[in-house]
Amino acid sequence: MPTREIATLSGDALDLLLTLHYPGVDLSVSMPAVLAANRGLAAYGLILPEGVRITLPEIAPASGGARLWS
Repeated sequence: MPTREIATLSGDALDLLLTLHYPGVDLSVSMPAVLAANRGLAAYGLILPEGVRITLPEIAPASGGARLWS
């Protein structure tokens, strides 16, 4: 997934946005990456006002995964 930018709507929740934009990527991975790419974003808190521009860096989904049977 290449780097892209989004603008928030009033009441958007950062954790929900990251879950939607990074399917299969744990928030413990996506949240620090997005906060590092967007200085000052954390100051808004979890619920964001309208019009905040957020850069979504490229994050590779985890490879592998659990196997139920060999």
